[in-house]
Formats: sequence, structure tokens, C-alpha cells
Amino acid sequence: QVQLVESGGGLVQAGGSLRLSCAASGRTLGIYGMGWFRQAPGKEREFVATISWAGGSPNYADSVKGRFTISRDNAKKTVYLQMNSLKPEDTAVYYCAADRGLKLSRSDQAYEYWGQGTQVTVSS
Repeated sequence: QVQLVESGGGLVQAGGSLRLSCAASGRTLGIYGMGWFRQAPGKEREFVATISWAGGSPNYADSVKGRFTISRDNAKKTVYLQMNSLKPEDTAVYYCAADRGLKLSRSDQAYEYWGQGTQVTVSS
């Protein structure tokens, strides 16, 4: 099993920044991709960003491209999501997920392991 623990959520004004962290533990050998997803009240969960532990270019949703940056620290088994220029529509519970597949995926169906989520609220 793989355990994922998110942190860093909170309340911020529009235009502000937050950095989310996701620490992985357990049987992480073989995990290829790490993703961030979010779910706003009354909406379906949506893809935000994904990155591989092995390197290569990350992948972003169009709605966050240029504002959010996903990065990783392999030694710490931690993935980060730096969120800048936040907007009220970014308000959601943000989830970290891990995937054993061989390529990065934007589909939540591809991810086997999920964290408990962290709330991000952006006020206008």
C-alpha cells in the first residue's frame, strides 16, 4: 500500500499564493506518476497537474497553466503544487494521487492511491 498525505491548504485572497505538499510513504517502489486533482462543491473531480518521479515534462490543465507549478523531491518522496495568482474558481478540495502506470495520465481512473484531500479556499 501507498499512503499519501497532503498539507498546505488554507484560506487566501484572490491573487495570493499557496503551496501544497504531498508526502508519499509505504510501498512507493514502482510508482510512476503523481497527480493533483481538485473537486469543488457540486462538481466532479477534475485534473490539475501531473508529474513523473522519473523526470520529463509535467502536464497541466489549461485552467491552471501559467499559474500553478508541480514539482517533486525524490529524496523526500514529496510532490508540491505551487499555486500563484489564485482565483475564487480555484476553491476546491485538492487531492494528491499516485499511479503505477507507465505514462502520465489526466484521468483520475488511472490513479490507484489517493490522499485525504486538503481544502483551498480563495476569497474574492
